[in-house]
Amino acid sequence: MSKISNVLTMIELLSIGKKYSIQELSEKLEVSPRMIRIYKDEIEMAGIYIDTIKGPYGGYVLNQNINVPKRFITPIPLKIKNKSTYNTFNRAIKEKRKCFIEYYSKDKTISKRTIHPYDLIILGNEWGIAAYCELKSEIRHFYINRIKSIKLLENFFN
Repeated sequence: MSKISNVLTMIELLSIGKKYSIQELSEKLEVSPRMIRIYKDEIEMAGIYIDTIKGPYGGYVLNQNINVPKRFITPIPLKIKNKSTYNTFNRAIKEKRKCFIEYYSKDKTISKRTIHPYDLIILGNEWGIAAYCELKSEIRHFYINRIKSIKLLENFFN
């Protein structure tokens, strides 16, 4: 797991109120005991203080109520039907190029739009794109799986 996932998992484990030894935490997170000490220091720099119990039956315990959202602990597998659309958006974002899309709305009608893609985002459990829509003259979010077609335009945006 990544460092941030490990830190959040460590907070979640300790927030139950149970005392964990450094060895138990290192086994659960699959890192060295040294990394557990580093994570503890970084958590404390963020203002979440972990009590250290010394001795042969010692360990770490968290005496604060900290709620870590499960969404950040367990990654949700995101599926995308059309990877070329995803890759086209990545290119458009990098090059700041406008795109012409045909987009299925909720009622299955198709609208044609010129958009300025800013960033790929997660909308619920799906990939989406945050973009300025010229048709609506505002920032909109589009589900990538609802895009029927995409064309990378030669026009750039700021």
